[in-house]
Amino acid sequence: MGCSDIDMIDDMDNLIEIVRQAAKEGALLLYTLADPSMAEATKKACDLWGVPCTDVLRPTIDAIASHIGVAPSGISRSSASRKGQLSEDYFQRIEAIDFTIKQDDGAQPQNLARAHIVLVGVSRTGKTPLSIYLAQKGYKVANVPIVMGIDLPKALFEIDQDKIFGLTINPVVLQAIRKTRANTLGFHGQKSNYAEMEHVRQELDHANQIFVRHPTWPVIQVTGKAVEETAAVIVRIYHDRKQKCSMPRISKRY
Repeated sequence: MGCSDIDMIDDMDNLIEIVRQAAKEGALLLYTLADPSMAEATKKACDLWGVPCTDVLRPTIDAIASHIGVAPSGISRSSASRKGQLSEDYFQRIEAIDFTIKQDDGAQPQNLARAHIVLVGVSRTGKTPLSIYLAQKGYKVANVPIVMGIDLPKALFEIDQDKIFGLTINPVVLQAIRKTRANTLGFHGQKSNYAEMEHVRQELDHANQIFVRHPTWPVIQVTGKAVEETAAVIVRIYHDRKQKCSMPRISKRY
């Protein structure tokens, strides 16, 4: 059994890459991060990619804070911020990550207007990992699930529609992902249509009907795309629209 020790992680790009590498190698991740936002982002990323993890530092920090009655600053002694070197961009990224984690899976729809980007799609189209990836680039992202029989939040249709992106995926690929997810959660022995092909196709058809009714939402096909590729498409469209260089307002598939 091997063991790797990685020191001085203060960059979200490196942090997310470490979690992804741990997922690839089937590793256990033990971490000590003074910054609570980075620690929370690590826990969320580990949950998403199925990486077993433990925040070694947090129980000790919480115990000390409780004992002396002082909240931790979240900034380590060796952090660049103690030398006045942290840029405004760093804090914007931390704020974006904090916002995105709190807006995951349709939570707090009243805050959708504050998001830079809103992702909409059925379960397991990669909304959350994509959200976190974009957040560590500095974008505040909210994601909203499409579930048959449940209305999308009213707030979704009251915000700037140019910030909304639809995600779709090949039904065969989605079924495989859901089967893996169901087994991970222990649902394989229970009756559920979550991973049945007929139900998968119905959900995707339902989502497509919503996308057709909202042609200003770019619909991105995520099948076979890495998170980075999908993120690059979204960022390009986002900035094109901000600069008034968007394509004609017709439904587009990417």
